[in-house]
Amino acid sequence: MLRTSPARVLAITLSSACALALAAPAGAEDTAPATVVNGTFASPTVPSDKEWAYLAIEGWDGPGLISAGRAKHPRGYQAAFLADPASDKPLSTLLRDVRLGATVTLTWDDSPDTCAGSDLPKRTYTVSVAGGANQPGRFTTNDPVGKANWFLGRSYSFTAAENSPRVTFSFDASNAKPSCQPSIANVAAKQTAPTGPPPGAAAASDPCAGDSAGTPECADIGKAGNEIAKCPATSRDCLSGVAGDGKQTNDGIGQQTGAVEDFGDIPRDESPDAAAQHLCPLSNALTDGLPPEYMVIPPKQWGQC
Repeated sequence: MLRTSPARVLAITLSSACALALAAPAGAEDTAPATVVNGTFASPTVPSDKEWAYLAIEGWDGPGLISAGRAKHPRGYQAAFLADPASDKPLSTLLRDVRLGATVTLTWDDSPDTCAGSDLPKRTYTVSVAGGANQPGRFTTNDPVGKANWFLGRSYSFTAAENSPRVTFSFDASNAKPSCQPSIANVAAKQTAPTGPPPGAAAASDPCAGDSAGTPECADIGKAGNEIAKCPATSRDCLSGVAGDGKQTNDGIGQQTGAVEDFGDIPRDESPDAAAQHLCPLSNALTDGLPPEYMVIPPKQWGQC
């Protein structure tokens, strides 16, 4: 019978507790979805008579696609193969709804593909994104076995150094038989958006930002701002000398106030009897000739008419 000492049980318990206390990997907190266009590589469809094809992948730059029949992904997806190391067009896409400062976790599946037999070592490739703090991630596929051998759930986390960052998958020439590229499928992303307004929001609301900065009006505003900055906060004379005494503004307010008062002095009261006299001829003209049964109270019987 299997015998377990109390000391061994205690050691296992402590080890489990330590494992639970380990810090979560970077990006684990990213929970909001980030759009990956055509992340399952469903568009376009590889022709039924082909296992792979050099096709323009919707939402991606890259060499082409592997049919679902050849990819044999567990969920039936097509796959995209990585570019040959000599290509100047690696497989890449823009994460369009990710903005500067967001933390992002990208996930995908990979396979060495059927062209890689057991005589080859595992295939290696890198995932990279702009930003000096974002070191490229290096990944290794499952063993080549001459058929699909998918690893499900690769991940790479980074902080966006720009809006709509481009993520690039690169296959390098250090692999034996580099013409046999691995493939990826089922690409998805999650993010935690940065706090605060989007970068450039303040500039967008500034009428003197961008091309307008050099106009005479904005130049005058900038010059006045510099002069005001030199004035002591308690010096009214200094501020008036730069910004003016507000005479034009005060005159405008005075004119508006006078116009409102004049408008209010216009007589608008009229007795009900006098007002009815304007309406009676019109109503009588419209109802003359109609039989009495068409009117509950004919206008001619109205008290004022």
